[in-house]
This record gives sequence, structure tokens and C-alpha cells, in this order.
Amino acid sequence: MPKTARTTAVVLGSLGAAAAIASSAASAQTVEFPQTPSLFYGGLCGGNIRTWADTSPDQPGRAIINIQALPIQGVGDGRYPFAPLCDVDTTVAWRNTTTGQAGEFRQNVVAGIYGSILYAQYQDTGPGHIEVTVSTANQNVPARGSFEVPGPPPGPPPAEPAPAPAP
Repeated sequence: MPKTARTTAVVLGSLGAAAAIASSAASAQTVEFPQTPSLFYGGLCGGNIRTWADTSPDQPGRAIINIQALPIQGVGDGRYPFAPLCDVDTTVAWRNTTTGQAGEFRQNVVAGIYGSILYAQYQDTGPGHIEVTVSTANQNVPARGSFEVPGPPPGPPPAEPAPAPAP
């Protein structure tokens, strides 16, 4: 194969792969909810909790709920009191207003001066409109949000009945 043809084939192949990835990623959706300010346990600590939902037509009727603390401020009771490591139980309660399903994701969030790790969990919400309330087990200002979960793609149309045999 001539060098020009090889280069053209590689470029076109790369563009095709990029288009396939982009079309799949374009259909996924991330919805971030308002942050939840909260006090934490383990010292005199406070900070904000970030939460969001990821949905995709590739996972119909399901959502990934994500929880992550931003960097906290305060004084801890450990060896390094000005670099506190504190925690708070966080709950993301959801309700599908289309189907009536409800559930929650509870997680003990451990955070420090750099925030926390990402906590994530699949939730079988069912397809429809999901209302969310985020709160913690300490003093907090609950946050509310909503998102849509796609359903399965429509099935094929019903088959035409076979004609009756002629008598």
C-alpha cells in the first residue's frame, strides 16, 4: 500500500473511532446537585459535600450516585490538629416520581484538608424523573436536585400476522 493511502486509512480509522467514542459519551449525562454544607465529627470540622448522578442509555433504569467531600476546615483531635481528618455519615435519598420507586445511598465520608476520595454506587432507580435529597448525620443544610434516567430502547414493532392459507 502506498504511504499516502496508509496515512489516509489510519486517519480515517482514527476519526471513525473518535466519532464512535464521542457518540457514546455524548449520550451519557452527569447532573451535579447543589453542595451540602455540613459539620463533621472527629474534631471541630466543617465543609461541603459534592454529589452528582451519572446516567447513560447503555445502563437503562440505573444511575451512578457519587459523593465526595471538598477540603474541610477546622481543628481535629489527632496528632496534627490543624490538618484534621474528620467524618460524617452522608445520605443521598432518591425517589422516582414516574414509578414511585425509592431508595438511598448512605456512606460514611472521611475527609481532610484535601477533601475525600470519591464514593460511588449504582442505584436501580428505574427509568423516569428522579428527585434527590442530600443530607448528613450532623448539622447540615440539605440539598435537593433532580435528574432523568433513560429507559430501555423501544423493541421492534410487532410482526405482521401470517396470511391465512387459501381454502
